[in-house]
Amino acid sequence: MPCIPGFLFVKLRWFLLTSPMLLTDTHTHLYYETDEEKLDELMQRCLDNQIERLFLPNVDIASIAKIDNMVKKYPRNCFAMIGLHPCDVKEDYEEVLDEICQSMVDREIYAIGEIGIDLHWDKSTLAFQQAAFREQIKWAKDLDLPIVIHCREAFDEIFEILEAEKDGQLRGILHCFTGNLEQANKAIALGFYLGIGGVVTYKNAGLDEVLKHVPLANLVLETDSPYLAPVPFRGKPNESSYLVHIAQKLADIYETSVEEIASVTTANSISIFKI
Repeated sequence: MPCIPGFLFVKLRWFLLTSPMLLTDTHTHLYYETDEEKLDELMQRCLDNQIERLFLPNVDIASIAKIDNMVKKYPRNCFAMIGLHPCDVKEDYEEVLDEICQSMVDREIYAIGEIGIDLHWDKSTLAFQQAAFREQIKWAKDLDLPIVIHCREAFDEIFEILEAEKDGQLRGILHCFTGNLEQANKAIALGFYLGIGGVVTYKNAGLDEVLKHVPLANLVLETDSPYLAPVPFRGKPNESSYLVHIAQKLADIYETSVEEIASVTTANSISIFKI
């Protein structure tokens, strides 16, 4: 597992925060694009918009090789996570987790994710999802890595497990946060940052009103590409280059500049992922 000595981490953080505007997409499935030419175009649009750090959440066994391909092709820009998405947790989850766990050998992994609980599509797998979530939290603790949580219609179930597992080491991101202020404060108190994506730009989502009461210091940016494209691309495939629209919306909410949003949220991402 990667390890950055303290003085090098401080130096890296100083360099990033004193460089020209640098945006970080802490959650993107850009690797879903299998056409290499189109993928290169997606990446170039990111770089053209100062989005130079992309964290890639794993979802199943098949996505491991796709993520590795992007990391190999863009080693300065792309960083791998590993995990089993709750929607992919089935009766055979133990065997699948074993295979995913074995894939971590000789690979640089920066988070366990995306993991969690999703009760929108299938409530019948809740017990399996809970068990898989706990097992992957154990990985994170053993490896001293953050976790990246997928939570859909399952705040109570997620918080129940996080409360039981909290120990001063557990940390990470509540991905695609769309909850209320009480849920935001609870996540922050448990040591988690809120991942803010395209939903914040939606007129009737109400997330902008919640964030008015949440310090910017507790947020990171994400796209969840190719899902949840921000306005003005809502309803179309998302891509990481659209992160600039999310950053602009946060700049409006916090009455500051996009450069300040980029600086603070990238610093937060460095604090989480240690790179």
